[in-house]
Amino acid sequence: MRVADLVTASVLLLVGGVVVFDAVGIGIGWGTDGPKSGFFPFWLGVLLVAACGLILVQAARRVDAKPFVRREQLGPVLKVLWPAVALVVLTLWLGLYVSAALYTGFYMRWIGRHSWLAVLAVAVLFPLATFFVFEKWFLVPMPKGPLEAWLGQ
Repeated sequence: MRVADLVTASVLLLVGGVVVFDAVGIGIGWGTDGPKSGFFPFWLGVLLVAACGLILVQAARRVDAKPFVRREQLGPVLKVLWPAVALVVLTLWLGLYVSAALYTGFYMRWIGRHSWLAVLAVAVLFPLATFFVFEKWFLVPMPKGPLEAWLGQ
């Protein structure tokens, strides 16, 4: 467990350092119309670096030989990982909304063992709500697939 904590904290510390560096490059001060573009990313990066530094210190001081994950614990992790990977891959071809509907429905039925009515309701209503929030209200285009193209979106 100690090695996993050290590696994860190190990688995230590096990510936080990159965020801080880039934020400084675009400006972290206060402009005439409010904070500059890098203000919030800078402070989020600083918090990430500080948290990871704390985790590194704690993990370095800890002396335990517990494994990060045992073989019997790997099954539930993979039950979450493979559908998530499938969602990402399907988004490339089917678009976000259809992929999200398939993912939500599959996951609710397989893991949650919900009724087909609940599965269908959530699998249809969640992507629809997401579509209206992002595409119509916020005007943020999301990845689209052939269904959205067929519907004229």
